[in-house]
Amino acid sequence: MNNILSFDVAALAEKIRSRELSPVEVTEAYLKRIEEIGEEINAYITVTADAARHDAAQAEKEIIGGHWRGPFHGIPVALKDLSYTNGILTTGGSKIFADFVPDHDSTVWARLKGQGAVLLGKLNLHEFAYGVTSTNPHWGAVHNPYNLLHIPGGSSGGSAAAIVAGLAAATIGTDTGGSIRIPAAFCGCVGLKATWSRVSRFGVMQLSDSLDHTGPITRSVRDAALMLAVIAGHDPNDATSSREPVPDYTQALNRDLKGVRIGIISELQTRISDEVWRPFHAAVTTLRDLGATVEEVSAPALDTAIATAAIISAEAFEFHETWLRERPDDYGEDVRERLRVAATVMAPEYVRAQRARAIMLADAMRALDGREVLLAPVSSIPAPLIGSPGVTVDAHGQPVDIFETIIRFTLPFDATGQPALAIPTGVSAAGLPLSMQIIGRPFDEMAVLRVADAYERARLPLPEPKL
Repeated sequence: MNNILSFDVAALAEKIRSRELSPVEVTEAYLKRIEEIGEEINAYITVTADAARHDAAQAEKEIIGGHWRGPFHGIPVALKDLSYTNGILTTGGSKIFADFVPDHDSTVWARLKGQGAVLLGKLNLHEFAYGVTSTNPHWGAVHNPYNLLHIPGGSSGGSAAAIVAGLAAATIGTDTGGSIRIPAAFCGCVGLKATWSRVSRFGVMQLSDSLDHTGPITRSVRDAALMLAVIAGHDPNDATSSREPVPDYTQALNRDLKGVRIGIISELQTRISDEVWRPFHAAVTTLRDLGATVEEVSAPALDTAIATAAIISAEAFEFHETWLRERPDDYGEDVRERLRVAATVMAPEYVRAQRARAIMLADAMRALDGREVLLAPVSSIPAPLIGSPGVTVDAHGQPVDIFETIIRFTLPFDATGQPALAIPTGVSAAGLPLSMQIIGRPFDEMAVLRVADAYERARLPLPEPKL
């Protein structure tokens, strides 16, 4: 991989600020990479090459003139194609919005643009973010950079694949049932779902209004900290965004773990494959070697989170009701069928699912009593093959629903709204990335980043994908 493409945002920012590299040079390296292998990965729906070159040149002039806006100044980034961009096609990965061009920016992009970020384009995803494969019937399947025959995860598959394939320096994803963490895990990068309300969702196409999160997918933990610092904070355009002060997340980096207490959630370690279990527990050993105290904790309500899928269903159906009635054939088969099932969710089921969220959060907070963070795998299996059937058979000969298997460990923390970060732990025997998630108290992203950064610095680097 080109040397420029091997740097994370933090390293690029230092080189750009010191003028060792220019924004134009960095942007051209990424655009060349997109030209070379973009079709193999199919991470992009829209590439904004001309605008990227213009903005990179503008950033270069500003930096030469002594006006450096911050670590994203001149950095080439890309957005999941749910995020509104003024004057730029925004499809939601759908046929419904195949020609939609917003007249304003999402707050997330407005804040990154305000820091001088350069937009490379809009990223492919599972249609309307309603799935975990990113096998899109309208824009084509996104491919896993470690094995093109496997899914990258979803729904932010393009966002994670672009990071690992060297097609963007940092990306934005969204997470409703695991859609930042699952693709980060399957592709082998870092995905941070911050506390619900920590990041504005204004101008981001919704899936489930009370569960949707927006956040960074990056090459490193320090990049996730840098990106969160830019996009976090109250937004007058999003009444649900928090007024909680935004700390300097970089203060969580480069610290040790002496005295840190960590809980492994017992209920989220069952029914997982050996190839996931072994590197997960090797990571636990690493954390202990770094000085942390790691112990088993129980939070049984978290293993009932699949019941809260009724919330996603009901809220997704409310958003799509008119189009589903008037344009059903414009949906891909899997999303259309999910929405038709969603139409059957009754009000009592929705209310009970909302009540269950409070029980799950109470259980999680009890597990966190006296501890800084919790641990769990991201998925009980590595990335399946593209086109895998909805139901497969596990090692014990039991039928397994792939969708439920993949979201089982991530959905609980969308329901509770807690911050959760996915970080690679190694690769499977077949060479596919594996990952764990680190979960904290609401608005305590600092603790999550501290543990993740310490682990990342101690962990051996993953082998690069052979593209």
